[in-house]
Amino acid sequence: MFAVVRTGGKQYRVAAGDKIVVEKIAGEAGETVTLDDVLLAGDGSEIKDSKGLTVSAEIIAQAKGEKVIVFKKRRRHNYRRRNGHRQQHTILKIVAIGAEAPKKKAAAKKADAAPAAAEA
Repeated sequence: MFAVVRTGGKQYRVAAGDKIVVEKIAGEAGETVTLDDVLLAGDGSEIKDSKGLTVSAEIIAQAKGEKVIVFKKRRRHNYRRRNGHRQQHTILKIVAIGAEAPKKKAAAKKADAAPAAAEA
């Protein structure tokens, strides 16, 4: 099964076990993140409904990209500016593509906590 997810303003086609490099996502190496913005899902040549799907990924490392040199020059005006930039990246390993976890349990816990707070 594959999915197309959007993160960092870009779209990635992913499947379970893939490693991708995306714009920086907060978290430490070894943590699990959930990518909720699933645009498309499918299995082989068959397209499936992507509503409610999430992609679970594990952060492998936080890294920096290659250095990009920005050089500006205006001829005959003694104007030269040199600047460098290294983009922050996160390397992800896709763990699973699946349905969103049910939220009924969280709602039930909130309902149980409300009467306890009223009694106090």
